[in-house]
Amino acid sequence: MIAKIVCYALNGLDGVPVEVETDVNKGIPSYEMVGLPDTAVKESKERVRSALKNSGLLFPVNRITINFAPADIKKEGASFDLAVAISLLKASEQLVGATTDGYVFLGELALSGDIRPINGILPILISAKSHGFSRFIIPADNAKEARFLSGAEIYPARTLTEVMRHLVGTLTIPPLQTAQYAPHTASGGGADLKFVKGQPVARRALEIAVAGGHNLLMVGPPGTGKTMLARCLPTVMPDLTFAEALEITKIHSIAGILGEEGIVTERPFRTPHHTATTVSLCGGGNQHVRPGEISLAHGGVLFLDELPEYKRSTLEALRQPLEDGVITVARAGGTFTYPARFMLCASMNPCPCGNYGARDKVCTCTPAEIRAYRKKISGPLLDRIDLQVEVDNISYDDLTAPEMCESSAQVKERVERVRAIQRNRFAAESISTNAEMGEREMARYCTLDAEGDKILRAAFERMNLSARARGRIIKVARTIADLDASEYIRPKHVFEAVSYRLFDKLG
Repeated sequence: MIAKIVCYALNGLDGVPVEVETDVNKGIPSYEMVGLPDTAVKESKERVRSALKNSGLLFPVNRITINFAPADIKKEGASFDLAVAISLLKASEQLVGATTDGYVFLGELALSGDIRPINGILPILISAKSHGFSRFIIPADNAKEARFLSGAEIYPARTLTEVMRHLVGTLTIPPLQTAQYAPHTASGGGADLKFVKGQPVARRALEIAVAGGHNLLMVGPPGTGKTMLARCLPTVMPDLTFAEALEITKIHSIAGILGEEGIVTERPFRTPHHTATTVSLCGGGNQHVRPGEISLAHGGVLFLDELPEYKRSTLEALRQPLEDGVITVARAGGTFTYPARFMLCASMNPCPCGNYGARDKVCTCTPAEIRAYRKKISGPLLDRIDLQVEVDNISYDDLTAPEMCESSAQVKERVERVRAIQRNRFAAESISTNAEMGEREMARYCTLDAEGDKILRAAFERMNLSARARGRIIKVARTIADLDASEYIRPKHVFEAVSYRLFDKLG
């Protein structure tokens, strides 16, 4: 007898329907799997055999052939176990009267018959729902993640026996109730802008960067507060919308790093060490292609501390994602595209000793050493960083001053207001922040008056700016105008935006 059961495979962030066809016939006992299964899928034979026997069911001693269709897509992982077990039970006529049509089965089987959780359940469910499926049987431990999907019947099961009884009608597994999403305000690990003394320029640049989704580079001597400022970023980032949370959760689900909530409620803040490889940053792997740090930072911040210490080849891999907002990972196992629209925040010393340009310290580096140090960061990468600011040492009196600066909560209020302006502005567009604007949007929303254009022209010629740098200055000026609640970009907004191009000014 032939039985057909539907499950799903992951291809990047998208789920692909897979039909498990099982044929149980008389003949010399054998067990064959076809349809490009990997080692983990082939090993399901022993997991399914033990799970059936330990659940009081029979493993058919016949000629068994299992096909995973379509046959030209590689099947990876243990998420097919439950579908294979159900198809075997149906083909061997142990599920008499059971209804499996319209169901999608997902889950890994333990030898005892328990159903274990799998990674990537949310992107699979979303893809399957878009393909017309509405009934799912999933591992109970994946319920927290799946409960945010509406418009579907999702049955969380703990054992194979539960699934079998549910299908034949002797037991009803209660379907999941759709949960309401509630964003969380990031704690920042105790960081708060009110504890950052001095550094008004850096604080202002940080606010502009978050408000418009711009990239930020802080340059200054060690111990001036660069890392502390960066750690405050999560506390001033705008709250996640439900659509953003779902998209980020899909990525984190595939990577297997979801927390207890089952959904991402805070914007990601990723801080890979400077020894990170290109693959760990961009994604990939020898067997299973997984999203890298820049995709895990999607919708949030990628913080690179001590930027020149990273390998140059690793940093150069950032150029295309910073421009396009996606990254395509090509490996022998296939080509996968992951979203990678993040805010890059980086910090670095001005020279190897860290004191070049400091007010109260002497630099011991030679000009050649300084040039070599700065050349670790390529011009094309710097060109993609919208705000480049200097963070200098502050005095002891500033550090011990009793006055408190603005808190992160106060700054976040302004950021939320500016982000709301941008959402309304780009309601008919496919973007949501000023930093994402292309030439068409800039021509529509970033018109400069004669004086503003004169300032930008002078900066362009004197600082030898590129066309990309000019565009990024205009985008930053648009954000500064939004912070001023100004409908138009004024000359002062252009002037301030130009002032944040530190490396261009240094030549």
